[in-house]
Amino acid sequence: MTKKIFLFAFLILGFSSIAQKAQKIGYVDLEYILENIPEYMEAQSKINAKAITWQNDIEKQQKEIEELKMELNNEKVLLTKALIEEKEEDIQIKELDLKNQQIARFGTNGDLFFLRQQLVKPVQDIVYNAIQDIASKRRFDFVMDKSSSLLMLYTNKEFDISELVLNSVNRSKKIEAVKEKQNQRESNVESNIENDDIINAKSNSEALQKRIDDREAKKEALRIKREEQKAEKLKNREEQKKAIEEKRQQRIKEIEEAKKAQEEKKQNN
Repeated sequence: MTKKIFLFAFLILGFSSIAQKAQKIGYVDLEYILENIPEYMEAQSKINAKAITWQNDIEKQQKEIEELKMELNNEKVLLTKALIEEKEEDIQIKELDLKNQQIARFGTNGDLFFLRQQLVKPVQDIVYNAIQDIASKRRFDFVMDKSSSLLMLYTNKEFDISELVLNSVNRSKKIEAVKEKQNQRESNVESNIENDDIINAKSNSEALQKRIDDREAKKEALRIKREEQKAEKLKNREEQKKAIEEKRQQRIKEIEEAKKAQEEKKQNN
């Protein structure tokens, strides 16, 4: 709160220092404007729904990992050291998969970020352009956002251009163009989604395509490594079983030979 007051005071002092002409200051309620644009609210709903789906999937996997840990902890006294190490490695692989998925979904350059870029940013750009256009025509020197963190101690409704901005946005045909582009992008994205694992954002950006390709390559490498580990563990397990069975058969043979020797000894006596 103190920082906000200092910021506001700094702005006021900055405005008053220019004594040659009066400063004309307007303000908008950006939150109010966006909430009254159907395309923006629809985009937010889609983003929230997708984020909830991804989060639920991550929580489900986390729960499965916790159950595996609990199961291993309860069975440790009954398992050999090799089996314990095998189960611990399986859990570590699942934890690594989960961490990579969290980064891919919610990381700085994750799927959620690119989804916002597709659906929300075009609408925000239209609003910002409308604000600049109105501010220029009405010769405002500054336009502040009432809904931001900036503390506004007093506002005169006369300088609130929120409705003007909203009307400008609604009158323009840009919203329809944005909606059409959004639908096209969503159609392209959905056609490339497999099991909802990847949002393949349709883009001309080579950097974006490279990021997706790298992610797929890492997943494939991890899958191959996991298969190799499982194959090696299965081989070791079979060898252990074979060795144990050979020891058991040898022991049975020794017992039978001992019994036979005792019977022959009795017959000889």
